Amino acid sequence: MDIAIAQLEQWMRDYYHNVDHDIGSSGVRDLTIAELRGLCGFELSELDTLTCRDSESYGGSGLRAALADRWTGGDVDRMMVTHGSSEAIYLVMNLALEPGDEVIVVDPAYQQLHGIAAARGCRVTRWPLDPRAGFAADLALLRELARSGPRMIVVNFPHNPTGVSITAEEQKELVAIAAEAEALLVWDNAFGELTYTADPLPLPTSWYDRCIAFGTLSKSYGLPGLRVGWCVASPGLLARMALLRDYIALYVSPVLEFFAEQAVRHADRIVASQREHAGGNLRLLRDWADGLPDLVRFTPPGGGVTAFVEFPGQPDVVRSCRRLAERHRVLLVPGACFGDAYRDHARLGFGGTTAGLTAGLSLLEQVLREDARGDQ
Repeated sequence: MDIAIAQLEQWMRDYYHNVDHDIGSSGVRDLTIAELRGLCGFELSELDTLTCRDSESYGGSGLRAALADRWTGGDVDRMMVTHGSSEAIYLVMNLALEPGDEVIVVDPAYQQLHGIAAARGCRVTRWPLDPRAGFAADLALLRELARSGPRMIVVNFPHNPTGVSITAEEQKELVAIAAEAEALLVWDNAFGELTYTADPLPLPTSWYDRCIAFGTLSKSYGLPGLRVGWCVASPGLLARMALLRDYIALYVSPVLEFFAEQAVRHADRIVASQREHAGGNLRLLRDWADGLPDLVRFTPPGGGVTAFVEFPGQPDVVRSCRRLAERHRVLLVPGACFGDAYRDHARLGFGGTTAGLTAGLSLLEQVLREDARGDQ
């Protein structure tokens, strides 16, 4: 399979581990095991009785049940534990699609949500979020695009990288559009639990049986190192996914599942703590941007911990991001990682430590002013 380079992951591979301040990532502050223990109330001695044996293809029974209790009303038959949501995306796109199928995907988007389908020989149709309207979702345009009868519609709200979301009524309309087209609806819920301006949206899997949902402990929980995610789908599709993962990863480590189950059982406490922290950082980001009206423009996000910031007048945002990383050891992700149409934007992540965000924004301002003057 001839698959395109994942531009975001390539950028992160080059810079993520070589910076001091991260204002480009899409997750909240990372938790230590001690912090996780404090939030969940378990002891490491509980691991002493854990046998390092194989786990199950669909996920260990404890974690799978915890996820099902949270997302499917306890129906474990529709839940699979995966290596982050990325494994779920890979499995679904390879098994639910055939070459020639049309896939409508929100744009900009995390590349894995469309790159695998393109490599499968699918026709990818972009549903653009309009920058001039603050990247608001144009459902009338989606309805028009869906008249062609796509096999699949792929969305994620709150959205990566812009952080914009939709209302509960708009979600119902979006699902109705998918139903009218008889399309599979892929609902990427990576940021679904972390919202600021409205309650989290429910998973459409509860009322649309052609919906497939993904989730992860990386974004709203601060546990990316666990590499644990989940997928809600029909039992038939999950069975096919299990057959394909027999050739890839087989199952998730039971050691990782132990920590993940603790996190899921205490998710409300973890997410509330991370939301409070991220909300404070968002206020800091807004104040910073308000002080630089000629250099920075963005729509404050309704959820998640990323903003898609426009830098008007900057001659080369990719170059600015490289200089920021290589000279000042600050990570910022250029919008070009989400497509050439966004070369004057960058993804700015505000979920990390407040000290790191403050330092990163100060150095970013320095680079923006230098580039605006033409300094090298």
